[in-house]
Amino acid sequence: MEMLKRTKSENDITDPAPGPVSAAGKTIIGRQVAIDGGIQGSEDLVIEGTVRGSIELEKFHLTVGTKGKVEAEIRAGNVTVSGQLKGNINALDRVDITKDADFNGEIKTKRISVEDGAYLKAVIEVERESQKKVEPVSKTNDSFASAPGKEPIPLVSEGDKGK
Repeated sequence: MEMLKRTKSENDITDPAPGPVSAAGKTIIGRQVAIDGGIQGSEDLVIEGTVRGSIELEKFHLTVGTKGKVEAEIRAGNVTVSGQLKGNINALDRVDITKDADFNGEIKTKRISVEDGAYLKAVIEVERESQKKVEPVSKTNDSFASAPGKEPIPLVSEGDKGK
């Protein structure tokens, strides 16, 4: 019995999608794609093309690749810049500026790293991690101050005794 074989003809081969590609929770905007407007997402985003507008990824990671050109207001969990970015970044956790980056704008984040060789013209605000509020220490001991007949003793130096 002869096994059936199917060979791929040229008509069976499909060209890659011309727009953004999604793979395992990550969307890639290719070099030949230009977007003018807002982007909102709930997964990681890699930009190798051109984007103008705004990018909102909440808790997710934005990567501007080495071929990426972005002019946008950005809000994301983490941001890595390896291409050109002009605009403002508000990252919930971290911003990484690589040696291939060309960044011009403002950065607000909790942590930042800048590799040697990166072009960076920015106003940077690094927020402190939220810390537990520490109660101030009282200058007087309340139990001592409220004891009947007990008053604080003034401290006088030896040189002040005669005055």
